[in-house]
Amino acid sequence: MGVYNTSLRYKRLLMKEKEMIFGIRAVIEAIEAGKEIDKIIVKRELQGDLFRELTAALASHDIPVQRVPVERIDRYTRKNHQGVIAFLSAVTYEKIEDIIPFLYEQGKSPFILVLDGLTDVRNFGAIARTCEVAGVDAIVIPARGSVTVNADAVKTSAGALMKIPVCKENSLTEAIQFLKNSGVKVVAATERAAQLYTEVDYTGPVAIVMGAEDVGVSNDNLRICDDLVKIPQFGTIGSLNVSVAAGVLIYESIRQKGLNA
Repeated sequence: MGVYNTSLRYKRLLMKEKEMIFGIRAVIEAIEAGKEIDKIIVKRELQGDLFRELTAALASHDIPVQRVPVERIDRYTRKNHQGVIAFLSAVTYEKIEDIIPFLYEQGKSPFILVLDGLTDVRNFGAIARTCEVAGVDAIVIPARGSVTVNADAVKTSAGALMKIPVCKENSLTEAIQFLKNSGVKVVAATERAAQLYTEVDYTGPVAIVMGAEDVGVSNDNLRICDDLVKIPQFGTIGSLNVSVAAGVLIYESIRQKGLNA
């Protein structure tokens, strides 16, 4: 049993390594080649000429960088990482300012889902699967402090994340404001809302904002949303799973739009 478990862990480690680029020079080359990189983790104490070259390469790219203890980096790979690992995205991210005009040009009424601070990969995958089935046009996530499209997310989504556009935005607040300025009603789910989710009109262009289960949608984003709604609860558990809650609101929008044919 011990040999089997060790072998299984090693196979999983190899699979993860396919999603990463490690070593300073290799990461620099990936950046310069325009690879889609979700984030880079760097050993806290890292210095030297090569590191300065990496910093210069990053200057013209908006890629999140985290300084971490070397022990954390060692957990990702047994190979010579030189204190730097870049995590590759499984998809090419879009921009919401490109998606919305395109939808209008196609004569469509935009139907968008915004995820504020969601970090659970399985919930993300489940939400993406619902979005694809329900005909949501795009998912918007923040560039920092959020789940990203990795292999686990794609698998949980049953491949939906390879089909539905995902927009990774530097500022979720600015993305929401852009949606509003573009004629899209923005509806946020929060337990602090006074009205039920069924009391809002979703029939036109609409974006639904969902937050992480522990903290919900940020106050800054709640302030600029057009409507705040809640799902009624009758039990003793504090909240619904976010993927379930997202499905409830998405299908209420579909019901109102009359897209059940």
